[in-house]
Amino acid sequence: MGGKKTLRLFFIYLVCIVIAAATLFPIYWMVVVSARTKLEVFAGPRLIQTSFYTMNYYRPFFQDVYGRYLLNSLIIASGNTLLVIFLAVLATYAFSRFRVPGSNNLFFWTITNRMAPPAVFIVPFFLMFTRLGLRDTQFGLILLYCISNLPFAIWLLKGMMDSIPRELDEAALIDGCSLWGVLWNVILPLAKPGVMVTAILNWIFAWNEYLFAAILTSVRARTITTGLAEFVTVIGTNWGEMAAVSVICLIPAVIFIGVAQKHIIAGLTFGAVKD
Repeated sequence: MGGKKTLRLFFIYLVCIVIAAATLFPIYWMVVVSARTKLEVFAGPRLIQTSFYTMNYYRPFFQDVYGRYLLNSLIIASGNTLLVIFLAVLATYAFSRFRVPGSNNLFFWTITNRMAPPAVFIVPFFLMFTRLGLRDTQFGLILLYCISNLPFAIWLLKGMMDSIPRELDEAALIDGCSLWGVLWNVILPLAKPGVMVTAILNWIFAWNEYLFAAILTSVRARTITTGLAEFVTVIGTNWGEMAAVSVICLIPAVIFIGVAQKHIIAGLTFGAVKD
């Protein structure tokens, strides 16, 4: 029995190692390519890179417009996350604690907004944003991503909000706390893991979004993800600089997740078990 258990654990670990290697190898290869000159990129596949070509990182951000693209992405993703979390917390608290007429239908309607493919809304949004003067603006993309991500945030937070006992609200109200005080001092501290997970996912969605940003921006509000396509030209593709910009794109997301990773497991399992 002991031998069979050891053999089974060995195969489990082996499968996990293979999956991890297959997942991480594209990232490793991207880092390797970002360190190579144009000549080295086409010289042949080599897994080990001994030199580092710094111009792949320097030129796009300090001699080109990718520094501005990166700043746009940071502002848009962070602004969208703050707006979505603020509105989602208020909405889910209302759905969870008050008898809103037609609340079940409203909650289902918010979910259905995520069911349609984003390409369906391209033309209406383009015409609307052009008429309102929001095209190629950071504020326009923040609002657009809010429309797209808010239903998901409400759906994710609703179950977490329902898991918080109503008795805590009642006790705080009896002690003289206002509704805003209950929300700020009682609900939010208890729902912090869920709020953090929702914030992480919404930030990543906004950071990685390509379709709306490519259609509704051109110069001023262009994001780093859409800027990657500019490396592909009619005379060739600058693989080294494209890989370098891609590596830089990963860093903010990795930092954001790393800072909040302690809340991820707690947030995803929050409210999963009820008495």
